[in-house]
Amino acid sequence: MERTFIMIKPDGVQRGLVGEVIGRFEAKGFTLVGLKLMSVPQELAEEHYDVHKERPFFGSLVEFICSSPVVAMVWEGDGVVTSARKLIGATNPLSAEPGTIRGDFGVSVGRNLIHGSDAIETAKREIDLWFNEKELSSWEPTLKTWLYE
Repeated sequence: MERTFIMIKPDGVQRGLVGEVIGRFEAKGFTLVGLKLMSVPQELAEEHYDVHKERPFFGSLVEFICSSPVVAMVWEGDGVVTSARKLIGATNPLSAEPGTIRGDFGVSVGRNLIHGSDAIETAKREIDLWFNEKELSSWEPTLKTWLYE
């Protein structure tokens, strides 16, 4: 079963949207297999956003992610990476469709509430970066037969 990494960023935590975000993933039928509230060490933030290290916003992005707790999660399900990106919405909340997390709650690119892996390979890398194997639970929800043929 496919897995993805989802992070509710400091603005989402501070605005009290953790339950709303989790609820949307649960309502979609995905299985939560990893969850933790944490303060992000600078080294982890820098490694997570390594692909942006040459961009002018890298420093402020790292600073923001470290500014307040985040909720790091691993979700599992058929097509979860692509589906999660659709649930999240466009990076710029002003361009995000209504009904998406960013479209409904986001205000600006720098405060867009949530991060989600953009590909299966990225998800694997990010999950390994944020979680060790002992922090992940493999379990089968009883409603699985109602979701998958």
